[in-house]
Amino acid sequence: MSIIVIFGSFRGSNVRKPFFLAPMAEISHRAFRELIEDFGGCDCFFSEMISAGALLAGGPFEKWYADTGPKPEKLVFQLVGSDLEQISRAAALLDRLECAGIDINMGCSAPLIRKTGSGAAWMASIDRAGELIARVRPVVRRRLSVKLRIGYRDDFEYLVKFCRRLEDEGTELITLHPRTVTEKFKRLARWEYVGRLKQELKIPVAGNGDIAGAGDLVRRASGPCDAVMVGRGAVRRPWIFASARKVEEGQSLSPAGSVPENAPDLEEGQSLSPSSSVPDKDNINFEEVGLRFLELLSRHQPPEFHVSRARRFFSFFCDNLKWGNYLKNQLNREETLAGIERVWREQAEGSR
Repeated sequence: MSIIVIFGSFRGSNVRKPFFLAPMAEISHRAFRELIEDFGGCDCFFSEMISAGALLAGGPFEKWYADTGPKPEKLVFQLVGSDLEQISRAAALLDRLECAGIDINMGCSAPLIRKTGSGAAWMASIDRAGELIARVRPVVRRRLSVKLRIGYRDDFEYLVKFCRRLEDEGTELITLHPRTVTEKFKRLARWEYVGRLKQELKIPVAGNGDIAGAGDLVRRASGPCDAVMVGRGAVRRPWIFASARKVEEGQSLSPAGSVPENAPDLEEGQSLSPSSSVPDKDNINFEEVGLRFLELLSRHQPPEFHVSRARRFFSFFCDNLKWGNYLKNQLNREETLAGIERVWREQAEGSR
């Protein structure tokens, strides 16, 4: 079922809510998407952010960013940039490929991105952001979405005005990471903003932030949102989407992992404990998962990307292991993919 079909009949129904993989630099590439698919996949993959300018310049690595595998019908390309014309042209170019949609990055808070007028810098001006969507909408046939934050200040009224302008110009989905531009991860995501924003808009609103495991994902999906996007939690536990669906279906994955029907609702910023949010963690062979990722990485990414992408993945995935920090340091010393694989084979099993 395509994500467009899901949203087409979703609001006000009992259809299960879609799960999204977040756009993450050096992570949400084809190799990692394949790994997610190995565990059963998710409803929609967002690509790592693609520079509009670099795409139009035809750089040597752009074909890897534009790889639509393994499920083109579930892939959304995310574009980042500061120039209206460049983003519009890049969106039209990607829209020609088989994909589920085009997403505009208005939420990246990295200083290097914002200094160029890209990412969250778009949230400084409602008119300019609206003009961008007005430029992109006519050249994109597929779903057009935006990922953003609360804004530069904790100002819900401004957020609503900003999103209504995007909606008026033709945006079909908004994903809210409910932190301000400058907060990063200093405080927990304010998920109540997702529900409040949903009440103010006609289009679907997805939420993103602080989803640690399957239990968290199920609980957030049961709340006032139209979809849930997972980022870091999916890198640590690529099986998170499949586990959450099993929980929704009433399957008991382990005594510690069940989600009781009478469990209290999560308060703002509250998270389920690791034992309850990752019900099937004990059934995972971490060594095999790591080796599978390295295999996919060598197959679907250029050699120039191998080491950086491997380091990035294991910086999260090693959190599953008892001596994970030590293992991260060992892996980061390696300068080749073969060296990373050797260290992983030697250390992973003993670190559980």
